[in-house]
Order: sequence, then C-alpha cells, then structure tokens
Amino acid sequence: MESTKVLDAKGLACPMPIVKTKKAMKDLESGQILEVHATDKGAKSDLTAWAKSGGHELLQDTEENDVLKFWIQKG
Repeated sequence: MESTKVLDAKGLACPMPIVKTKKAMKDLESGQILEVHATDKGAKSDLTAWAKSGGHELLQDTEENDVLKFWIQKG
C-alpha cells in the first residue's frame, strides 16, 4: 500500500505512538495515508480506537518481525 508519510514510532511506549500519530496526521490532507510503525503491542487497540474516534480510517494493519504496521487514511 502506498503511503503519503511514514511515522517511525518503534521503541516508544504508550501513549507516545498515539501522540506522534496525532501530530503527524495534522500535516496530511484529507484522503492521504499515514503509515505507522510501532513495537508497543498496545498500539494495535489504541490506534484502532483513535482512528475511529478521530474520523479517520484504519485501512490495514500487519505485523512483521515484531513491528506493527498501520495504514491510516485521514478523514
């Protein structure tokens, strides 16, 4: 999946992945996609809930070598 911007949140504990994602999302236009890489296992539920509450869409999430990857489309 093609993303507009990639955010490296690996090694950060909750709530920092959400804080960084929120800040990065402000730089994007509606419809653009932010790719987030995180290692905090709580990020999956946190980012899913955050995207929904913020009017964004979590398009896809995967896990590769203990790195969680999320693709969030700005609402």
